Amino acid sequence: MRRAVITASATAAGVVLLLSLKPHDPSGAAAISSSPVAGGTGSTSSQASSPISPSSPSSPSSPSSASSSPGTGGATRTVTGSAINTRYGPVQVRVTMNGSAIGKIDVIQYPNRDRRDQEINSFAVPQLNQEAMAAQNAHIDVVSGATYTSDGYTRSLQSALDQAAKK
Repeated sequence: MRRAVITASATAAGVVLLLSLKPHDPSGAAAISSSPVAGGTGSTSSQASSPISPSSPSSPSSPSSASSSPGTGGATRTVTGSAINTRYGPVQVRVTMNGSAIGKIDVIQYPNRDRRDQEINSFAVPQLNQEAMAAQNAHIDVVSGATYTSDGYTRSLQSALDQAAKK
């Protein structure tokens, strides 16, 4: 009887999680992920290991903002994704686009209230950056032990890429 209750609860939780996923626009994602990064995938590790500069969770931030340099579609522009609230605090990324390729990803907010948050995210954020740079999209693996941060990261990254595709 106890197993049946646990199994039913786990199934219900899985269904809720599946239904809460935001579908993405495949045409926008294909356009963004189709261009390789200059120098191949081997050069992405130096870009992905950029320093992390968190802002405090209480700092005001607009849900999304974008700035673009004048010119053609190959111009460098910066797009800020939505701040995604997680159980432990907000996660927000800023993406620098070189044409339709991701050039750089900066994490501008992530959970950092206590030492454990800082320890987890000092490992997880660079790993998420590296995965996203290699994939050139938001379809990346979750970092074990940083599930909430990983979820917030991918959702914020996807919102930034969606905004970049519209411009």
